[in-house]
Amino acid sequence: METLKDLHSPQVIFFDAGGTLLEVRGSVGEIYSRVAGQYGLHADAEQLQQNFARWFRLQPPLAFPGNTPADKLPSLEKEWWRTLVRTVFADCGSSAHFDAFFDDIFERFRNAECWQVYEEVSSTLAKLKQRGLRLGIISNFDSRLADVLHACELNQFFDSVHISTQVGAAKPDPAIFQAAIEHHAIEPHQALHIGDSPHEDVEGALAVGMQAILLDRQNHHADNSSRITNLNQLLTMPGGSR
Repeated sequence: METLKDLHSPQVIFFDAGGTLLEVRGSVGEIYSRVAGQYGLHADAEQLQQNFARWFRLQPPLAFPGNTPADKLPSLEKEWWRTLVRTVFADCGSSAHFDAFFDDIFERFRNAECWQVYEEVSSTLAKLKQRGLRLGIISNFDSRLADVLHACELNQFFDSVHISTQVGAAKPDPAIFQAAIEHHAIEPHQALHIGDSPHEDVEGALAVGMQAILLDRQNHHADNSSRITNLNQLLTMPGGSR
């Protein structure tokens, strides 16, 4: 794997979304527990968080066939999440109001109340844009991301947003990276992708010839030679200071 010193000045910088630009406010388990209680479904937040972490990994990729009509995607996305959330609550007892709870929680995650932007993100993105770089997002997310970015005042920074449900492929599938590259009419080596997953973000991007950096906020991968712990470190890298 290349080191940070080996990076070439990119024409476009792509970012992952969740865990890179923003994170859930508190935890998914805390939010689920609090809102579920309003519907008579009482469950421990820590247990829900453990269930979510387990079952999220076991869900099929958040992507649907590429020829899926655009007007069908919202219902498919919502059913994907309904299946996951129902499984998360499976050992917490039944509730006649589960569907009402799910409709509520699904919409809440469209808004800023459930998300917080990492402290350095907005200022870093603004400086990168000022330096003439094009910015994009490549994320395993659903169509609510557009609303989340707007609510968190991040949409203004991005020239493109590619999400797995619309592309029909989820990272590390090469197709989602290739779609973003083709959109900007650049060669893979002219693009840099940054994300918090060694497998989905770094390995996925490198596999198609892109440059890649691991965002390691918790310092879990100190042996990785191509990582940063804070996005503002981008400003001192090749191309970041141009």
